[in-house]
Amino acid sequence: MLIIESFSDALISGLIAALMTVVNLLPSSVSEAFQYAFMQRALLTSVLVGAICGMLSCYVVLKRWSLLGDAISHAVLPGVAIAYLLGWPFFVGAFITGALTSVGIGAIERNTRIKSDAAMGLMFTASFALGVVIISKLASSTHLMHILFGNVLGVRHSALMLTFVASIIAILAVWLAYRPLLLYAFDPQQAQALGFNTQVIHYGLILLLTLTIVASLETVGIILVVAMLITPGATAHLLTDRFKTMLLISVSIGICSAVIGLWLSVVFNVASGGAIVLVAFGFFIMALLFSPKQGLVLQQWRRRKMG
Repeated sequence: MLIIESFSDALISGLIAALMTVVNLLPSSVSEAFQYAFMQRALLTSVLVGAICGMLSCYVVLKRWSLLGDAISHAVLPGVAIAYLLGWPFFVGAFITGALTSVGIGAIERNTRIKSDAAMGLMFTASFALGVVIISKLASSTHLMHILFGNVLGVRHSALMLTFVASIIAILAVWLAYRPLLLYAFDPQQAQALGFNTQVIHYGLILLLTLTIVASLETVGIILVVAMLITPGATAHLLTDRFKTMLLISVSIGICSAVIGLWLSVVFNVASGGAIVLVAFGFFIMALLFSPKQGLVLQQWRRRKMG
């Protein structure tokens, strides 16, 4: 146990040192905010969450799974509450209930006349309500606020390590299953015709989303993580038609949003999770207005020029 703790401490210290090498190249007005240990832990956590949310955001947008992401994010709340009751890490309870809810949505859709959107709505509202009821009896309002809206400035070492492990798992899964995931995102029928098990891909992608949402609890919280799973991918989708380029742009937007949002939250003394999401939305607005092909401003300019 001591060996594992020593290794994790050394790993986190090395990652923070590498990250600070880059941060110290920025203007001093920016880098000064990250000279404290708690800010460095917050920065590393935010970068990891921004990267994996940006990566999976592409699949969420292409598959039109925005409501599913919302459902899973709300469904993990009772798991967090039960984990608090049993003294387990929040990560464990949240992942279990998130995965069970995802399976439940699929079961309702397959075995009843209820459609997927209604099944998601039923499951996530019931799960969220159950979580709120349990937390109201077990924890203070401070705990509930941290779970709902994140508390990245107070991120613990264990939570940071879990976020790192979740990031590695998500990156490896997408890298190893890149082609099946790509085919499934664009054309599930073709993926099935080529011999891929689309049901395994479907639930595997859902489990990755659950893992990402759980890893983001400490950073942006349950409610705002949905925005980080949608906004970077939607922004990248406006800027390119190539999936690899979309993936790179989305990850870059996720990371930049996390870093800039965290810095702004310190400068203006506002909620870090909300600041991160607003920065990501700012990138989306810029792409919506000024995208070379689909930007509203440039489209209007071209119409006037042709007219």
